[in-house]
Amino acid sequence: MSGFIKWLTHKLIAVCALFIWATAVNAHEMTITDLNLRETQPGQFVWSWGLPGKSKPVAEDLKPLWPEGCAGDERTLRCGPKGLAGTLAVDGIGKNYSAVILRVRWRGGDQTTFTITESQPKVQLFGSAKDDRPASEVIVAYGMLGFQHILEGIDHLLFVLSLLFLVGFRRQLLTTITAFTVAHSLTLAASALGALSLRPAPVEATIALSIVLVCAEALSRKDSLTRRYPAAVAFVFGLVHGLGFAGALKDIGLPERFTNWALVSFNVGVEAGQLLVIAAAWGLWWGFRRLRVAPRARQWVLYAMGGMASFWTLSRLVVIAG
Repeated sequence: MSGFIKWLTHKLIAVCALFIWATAVNAHEMTITDLNLRETQPGQFVWSWGLPGKSKPVAEDLKPLWPEGCAGDERTLRCGPKGLAGTLAVDGIGKNYSAVILRVRWRGGDQTTFTITESQPKVQLFGSAKDDRPASEVIVAYGMLGFQHILEGIDHLLFVLSLLFLVGFRRQLLTTITAFTVAHSLTLAASALGALSLRPAPVEATIALSIVLVCAEALSRKDSLTRRYPAAVAFVFGLVHGLGFAGALKDIGLPERFTNWALVSFNVGVEAGQLLVIAAAWGLWWGFRRLRVAPRARQWVLYAMGGMASFWTLSRLVVIAG
């Protein structure tokens, strides 16, 4: 029986390593596209998907379902006297795309932004720039986007896991994760509200480097400053990770009327996803903690995480240099 458990453990570690390598290219990305509508005359719009040069793949995966009374072809949408009013949905959301950001630019120059996700696949339009949707719609949509972002952002997850390996499931873990949460919440808010701005490439390279450094400290047996003050390290790197979260939120955009609600709910979604990962890691640790292979498995996982993060760091530095 012990031989079977050892074999199973090796297989699980191999699968995890393959998963990490397979998702390397897509680390820290959300599959989001824009659906742009520009009003050219009353009740008539020009529409397009918002990925230049990639409209064909998007059109194959997603199909807009226009409000009742509206008829559209490949480029133009005509809605008649009542205008763009009613329920608009997108068929195919949740398969290859996490979300669609609907941006309607009206003749007067105003713009209205709506978020369409798998959990909230349709939005209510009111025929003008007036935004009468309830705040609960924005809270749910942005909360789910934050939750999806942390689960799809493998680099953020690996940093959280590297902190778990460094600290272990001790009381000190609470202060460490809290410090990380506070830090990335601060820079997420500052960047999303326009008070702080940095280029994405250096931010992403630093995020990858943070994983390398914490993995190296978790593998080392020396009594370093990182081991003594993990909360301080988590806070410093959390500031950078918050800028990464803000980059995703910038791609989505914030609705003017519900900016604060959207920002808070997105951050809550991120925290919920983070807590889910910590809970899953605790369950795995509880199940495998007494196995003889556990210490060696810990090293293998840390080496796999550190190696993958090293690859990300180098590739992102190349982008900066280029």
